[in-house]
Amino acid sequence: MNDPVLQTYPLGFPWQTQDPFLFCVYHLDHYPKGNGEMGPDSKLLEGRNIGNDFTLKDGWRMYHGSTIPGFPYHPHRGFETITIVNKGFCDHSDSLGAAGRFGEGDVQWMTAGRGVQHSEMFPLLHDDKENTLELFQIWLNLPKADKFVDPYFKMLWHEDIPVVQEENAIVKVIAGNYKGNQANHPAPDSWAAKKENEVAIWNLHVDAETMFTLPKAGAAVSRTLYFYEGSEIHFGDKKVNRSFGIVLDASQDIVFKVGKQPAHFLMLQGKPIAEPVAKYGPFVMNTDEEIQQAMDEYRLTQFGGWPWPHPDHVHEKEKGRFAKYPDGKIIIK
Repeated sequence: MNDPVLQTYPLGFPWQTQDPFLFCVYHLDHYPKGNGEMGPDSKLLEGRNIGNDFTLKDGWRMYHGSTIPGFPYHPHRGFETITIVNKGFCDHSDSLGAAGRFGEGDVQWMTAGRGVQHSEMFPLLHDDKENTLELFQIWLNLPKADKFVDPYFKMLWHEDIPVVQEENAIVKVIAGNYKGNQANHPAPDSWAAKKENEVAIWNLHVDAETMFTLPKAGAAVSRTLYFYEGSEIHFGDKKVNRSFGIVLDASQDIVFKVGKQPAHFLMLQGKPIAEPVAKYGPFVMNTDEEIQQAMDEYRLTQFGGWPWPHPDHVHEKEKGRFAKYPDGKIIIK
């Protein structure tokens, strides 16, 4: 049998990805108590590069937020964002008029397609305790044929996401099929919507000092296991420490042993799109000319404009989890 581990590398910020994925970032911010207005105490902002704060100071960052952490409005074209919020909350608003507050295990799936603006803010809803945020954002590419599909917004509520409880592990199936447990439908124009592409996104928690087998997929599928919490794992005699990415041979079952601490992983898998990729910030197309076209069109149209009162729009503090869709439909959780 060939070595199932093809490559390992230390995880940066963001994480390195393989086609069909473009980008993956892991946010773990131990935000302080809220100030009553969903932000941190203004005294705690002193010394930070407000508007571009990516330094992990006191265990948290403000990102592009000025009073509330997060990412005020910004455009996307040509790919999809999949946002997994395990802890804390994210407030979404976009140029379609869609909005939502999601967290504590919820997932948002957004197809940017021909162009959309959105904001992603992290309101500090608790004034009496810390507001820890654990979030993954994944960018899944769209093939050339689907770059200009209509934008689409979808929520996968945690109550509806398959969670497989095994003897020594919990596997959350966000996309794909895990041992017969099929994830919810992704966005309709997604590369993940075609079963033959074998796109899978799994969040795995495996008990300490146990063996775990990752079931094989198709030979033509890329597979990366991101080891983000724990101590170490072992593939036979090969030891891999926490905060490493592991590129695996998806054509064989992968067996590994977990070390002295429980291990948490994100797994990304899919058939490569295998097309040229031209990237510039929030735009991902196939050629530089298409990037220039996207920039020109955004300057002219703002991808539909911004229907919200503030670039860093957040919802009322007392609101719970909800989604408002572009057609006006509202789901309250």
